[in-house]
Amino acid sequence: MQLIEHSDSPRYVRLHAADNVVVVVNDQGVAEGSRFPDGLTVIEGVPQSHKVATVDIAEGGTVVRYGQIIGYALEPIRQGSWVKESQLAMPSAPPLDSLPMSDAVPPALPPLEGFTFQGYRNADGTVGTRNILGITTTVQCVTGVLDHAVKRIREELLPKYPNVDDVVALTHSYGCGVAINARDAYIPIRTVRNLARNPNLGGEALVIGLGCEKLQAGQVMHEDDPSVDLSEPWLYRLQDSGHGFGEMVEQIMALAETRLAKLDLRRRETVPASELILGMQCGGSDAFSGITANPALGFASDLLIRAGATVMFSEVTEVRDAIYMLTSRAETHEVATELVREMDWYDNYLERGAADRSANTTPGNKKGGLSNIVEKSLGSIVKSGSSAINGVLGPGERVNRKGLIYCATPASDFVCGTLQLAAGMNLHVFTTGRGTPYGLAMTPVVKVSTRTELAERWPDLIDIDAGRIATGRATIEELGWELFHYYLAVASGEKQTWAERYRLHNDITLFNPAPIT
Repeated sequence: MQLIEHSDSPRYVRLHAADNVVVVVNDQGVAEGSRFPDGLTVIEGVPQSHKVATVDIAEGGTVVRYGQIIGYALEPIRQGSWVKESQLAMPSAPPLDSLPMSDAVPPALPPLEGFTFQGYRNADGTVGTRNILGITTTVQCVTGVLDHAVKRIREELLPKYPNVDDVVALTHSYGCGVAINARDAYIPIRTVRNLARNPNLGGEALVIGLGCEKLQAGQVMHEDDPSVDLSEPWLYRLQDSGHGFGEMVEQIMALAETRLAKLDLRRRETVPASELILGMQCGGSDAFSGITANPALGFASDLLIRAGATVMFSEVTEVRDAIYMLTSRAETHEVATELVREMDWYDNYLERGAADRSANTTPGNKKGGLSNIVEKSLGSIVKSGSSAINGVLGPGERVNRKGLIYCATPASDFVCGTLQLAAGMNLHVFTTGRGTPYGLAMTPVVKVSTRTELAERWPDLIDIDAGRIATGRATIEELGWELFHYYLAVASGEKQTWAERYRLHNDITLFNPAPIT
């Protein structure tokens, strides 16, 4: 990465020697006539995080960033001009039948030993970073009653059990009015089931049902599942109530108290860093995502992999255009084939909905300098680091091995976070350039800003400022190590993230590609 840096001059970042565009670093952008220290002069004003052409690009010529083609010029682009989305034709998506398959598998990095955190060991062998009572649901109809009960549990019961961090309602919009036997219905069903098995719930999750819904409690909790305790009462159906709303709430509270008493007996213990299951995600991305925050996450990901941990990255449409870089890194041909399988499934899913991958890039992404999904994808995959990809999960599946895992999810923040929770993550990291107060109730969310300006504007929402990389105040390696240590401190309960402190929690949002009846 080449950084033109000087506090009193226009500054840019070039990521690859082959790039013919660079990204403006200055908070207020650069004005017409501004001259970079290497002599490049802009011929029009260019906002921060947007691209400047370093050479004349002919009509039909390639526009290159990250050393990859991100578009073809629809008109001549002059050296020093602002390269805009409207000037670029997007390349076609890489065909899935001719990808490089496991041909550049990175060698294993040296083990990183001796790092630990304070976690809660579970009966099924997983480890929680928090000690939470989870109350899941079979249908949206029970949400109002459960929300009322949770409010009372938090106010009246939690103070009696100081070793329990919180009580969380795992409410969702599935369960009835759905084609429960449709081809793709397995995705929301297994997601609901696996959410209740998240390590941070300690195997003590409860189920609240209505009684007449299509999704029945036995599909959420399986009797032979070692990750949940079914030895004591775990289910309450509202239609079993004989005395109305008041009895419903009291019954839920009584059921909850039996589990709170058990959770309160748990204590943190020293566990190796290998017990961490980190989920990584982007949201409100900008052109700095692939320059600062995501590379730092990638470096920290490599550190965690060296320590034996599990690291998940996701978002199908945000890796689809760079999939050739991932299939090359797949540990085995089988893993590469699984990556292709998930890309193909999602291509077909978008086609059925009369959409394509270009629908991903948001107005905020574009305002932040990302011209199209190709450019966005190249910056998104950087957070996967440089390790071999060891496994692939379909949406709603639970992780069953350690290493670097591709967890196939939509790019929607809320759906992706929900599916990573179902996969078993016990810690989440979320990068943002435009800014979002995103959070999850079931696990701490570490927020990393791509720009210092955002971190300074939102000092009580952003946990880590990765914008320091763009201004030369920190290196990718330094930020990567900072994140690594911060992850372990948050996992241990030594630090609280801002989202956790303020209880900033987005809704659980299931991915349901099946029909609604």
